[in-house]
Amino acid sequence: MNRLPISILALSVLLLPAFACGGKPKAAAKPEANAASAPAPALPADVEKIAGIAPTSDVPSPDSAPSGATASASSAATPTADTDPASGAPPPATVEATGELVSPIQSELAVRMPGRVGKMYVDEGARVRKGQPLLTLETQYLALEVERSTAEVARAAAAAGDAKRDLERKRDLLAKGSVAQAAFDRSESAASGADAAVLAAKATRDLARQRLEDAVLRSPIDGVVAEKRTDVGERMGEATVAFVIVQTSPLKLRFRLPERYLSSVRIGQEVEASVDPYPGEAFRGRVKVIGGVVEAATRTVAVETEFPNHDGRLKPGLFARVKLDLGSTGTTPGGPR
Repeated sequence: MNRLPISILALSVLLLPAFACGGKPKAAAKPEANAASAPAPALPADVEKIAGIAPTSDVPSPDSAPSGATASASSAATPTADTDPASGAPPPATVEATGELVSPIQSELAVRMPGRVGKMYVDEGARVRKGQPLLTLETQYLALEVERSTAEVARAAAAAGDAKRDLERKRDLLAKGSVAQAAFDRSESAASGADAAVLAAKATRDLARQRLEDAVLRSPIDGVVAEKRTDVGERMGEATVAFVIVQTSPLKLRFRLPERYLSSVRIGQEVEASVDPYPGEAFRGRVKVIGGVVEAATRTVAVETEFPNHDGRLKPGLFARVKLDLGSTGTTPGGPR
């Protein structure tokens, strides 16, 4: 029956130190590591009900926080594989590089025999076809040699005819016993010598004709005259270069790719090239050669492409920007450009 006054008295005893020293409550000290670990003294059940304090056993401790909240915070701090840009992103569909257009054939042309230049038919920069005359040496003496050798063939043929007729007469006389065997043998030898003389005269004539033909310098390929190193009236030796001819169709384009693209490059893949003289225009070609060695210093591999260049607008030596389609697998040459 006296429990309520006793409980109020106990509460007053507990709260009395908080209002000591001036009657103002002291600021709560920050919990230290040791104080946090020490449990607070338990109040009587009656005092807890009067003060409106929840029982100590019902207050959750920090260690008893739900595991779901902790897991959620952890997942928010750690990026997933999908947000990592280096987590196996697909390679680009195309790769770009730079290179230089080069001619697959470059011929330094010299005459086959020494002589003086008589006529010039082309100039530097001219487009030429295979077999087209470029220059002619002075051929007056060569033409006379052809005429002389032709006459020698005719003379040898006439002598061979006489020797053959004489041999036939001696054969008839030998059959009748009217001529000695030695005379017949001499006629037979003379006929054979005359035939050999005809062959020799024909060989001399053919050689003279070939010299006359060699006096004309012709282009061995379809291309462009890159250099002209002689002119009319100049004397040329057998090793003197008269012209430099370069092939322009097709043209090659060589460039280097990083080694990581080696497994994606295939023979026949389509490439596009752009050059400064034709802005905004793409020229199409195909991969023809893939280098078999990776350069140790740059970790790159050489790639050679080919462009038809039928219209001749692309020139050897042009700098080109290349775009390689890694998904293309065609094996036929590119379009008509």
